[in-house]
Parts: sequence; C-alpha cells; structure tokens
Amino acid sequence: MPEDTSNPWVTLSSRRVYENPWISVREDRVLRPDGEPGIYGVVHYKNVAVGVLAVEDDHVYLVGQYRYPLEMYSWEIPEGGCPEGEEPLRAAQRELKEETGLEAKSWHRIGEAYLSNSVADEYAVWFLATGLAPGEVRPEGTEKIRVRRVPLREALEMALNGGITDALSIVALTSYALQRGA
Repeated sequence: MPEDTSNPWVTLSSRRVYENPWISVREDRVLRPDGEPGIYGVVHYKNVAVGVLAVEDDHVYLVGQYRYPLEMYSWEIPEGGCPEGEEPLRAAQRELKEETGLEAKSWHRIGEAYLSNSVADEYAVWFLATGLAPGEVRPEGTEKIRVRRVPLREALEMALNGGITDALSIVALTSYALQRGA
C-alpha cells in the first residue's frame, strides 16, 4: 500500500515579517495536521549555500572564523552563498579562492541537502575540489579567516567529536568519507 505523502497542513494566510538581501521571514496562520489552528514561521534563504571539500594528498582545507549568530569560533569547509543567476559551481570556485586562495583543476559535485528543513528552506550543494594550486586569500569584509590543512581523518574526527559543528561541513566530510569507503 503506498504511503500518503500529501500535505496535511492548510495555510490560511501568510505575511512577510522581515526581509533583507539574504533572507526573508514569513509567518503563516495554519491548520495543523491535527486540525487545530496554529502559526508557522518560515525562513526563506535567497542564496543557495555552496561548500567546497578541497582535498590534497589525503588532507583537507578548513577555514576558521567567528560566527556572529552563534557567538563562537567555527572550523568548517570553505563555503558561502550562491546568488540567484549564478551557477553553484562558479560560486564554489569563487568561495574557495576568496577564503583559501586555492584554485582547483578538477571539480565534482558530490552532494546536496536542505540544512534545517523544519524552519528554513536553505538548500546546499557541495563540491570536491582537487588539483589544488595556491594563491592569495581575499576574504570579504565580514570575514576574518584562518586556513588550516589537516589530515582527512582528523577532520572527520573533528566532525564527530564536536570540533566541527557546521552542518554543511559535517555532511560534506562524512559523505565524502563514505563514498571513499573510509
């Protein structure tokens, strides 16, 4: 017997609560799946998140920076936003160069996911970058970045023990390790 995958929510009304160049927030008045009235807040991301797993000789490049919303320092793979109209691969290439100075000869799209689908529609795509050549780091004005080259195994351990808490970084590292059979 097929599973019922139809939408059990009824949207009664919707209003935009906040908007800036990167996100918009709306509040919907709804009938919940149990038939009771309620509200639902949704964060819409205007950019696609892109991440880059830059791999060289069984090592990966991580970037560290202070993340304002979390009020903490974060180690993660190079990542950023892909505005509407830009190809995700092009955005990933730009982010890798800006944050690490690296350019890659070979690029492969290795995954995609929604990062927090209970309250947001943020969609992410991540790429494997190999054949790396060094260059000049050019972070944006909102970034004060440190770059580390670490063994893949160490980065995986960081992802599993809380040393890396960024969702895109964790899913990129673990999916790559599983694809390799590590």
